[in-house]
Amino acid sequence: MPHQLPDLPYAYDALEPFLNEETMHLHHDKHHAGYVKGLNEAEEKIKAAQQSGDFSAIRGFCDALAFNYSGHLLHSLFWSNMSPDGGGQPEGELAMQISKDFGSFATFKAQFLAATNSVQGSGWGVLAWQPLGSQLVILQAEKHQNLAQWGVTPVLVLDVWEHAYYLQYQNRRAEFIAGFFDVINWDDVAARLAAARK
Repeated sequence: MPHQLPDLPYAYDALEPFLNEETMHLHHDKHHAGYVKGLNEAEEKIKAAQQSGDFSAIRGFCDALAFNYSGHLLHSLFWSNMSPDGGGQPEGELAMQISKDFGSFATFKAQFLAATNSVQGSGWGVLAWQPLGSQLVILQAEKHQNLAQWGVTPVLVLDVWEHAYYLQYQNRRAEFIAGFFDVINWDDVAARLAAARK
């Protein structure tokens, strides 16, 4: 069954003033929808290649598959990582894990802000569960798929492609990133961490 664009879990204007309605429509309805379309097309081309036995274009198909799948996955997480009732600080097991792995919430926040703000070009800031180390790690993802670690499970992601913020923040990426902490849905992040640890 083809991949489908998920609905936003809130109204398009629900995250204002952090993100305005126009930005959310553009980001969800155009950009995320484009990754879903690209993913479906890549999978169709790979199936056609399997049926014909002609794999001469497989490099491009694999590239499109990695790029569009990763874009679809990260955007799907991004929407649910935010809430109009978000912000504050995490509690419970998530808070304890953050303190264990980063020393304090303040240190985690400072590292996440610095890492995300310094992504080269287009990409993401990612908080992920790393099973081999049994720890949370902060990663930078360039584009959607580059610089990731195999086997980690993203639990919190922040999109810093320019389409995510430029209409509203222009080149003030640091301001956009700081505002993200006012809308983080820590319950969603905690549930994702609990599932990843299982």
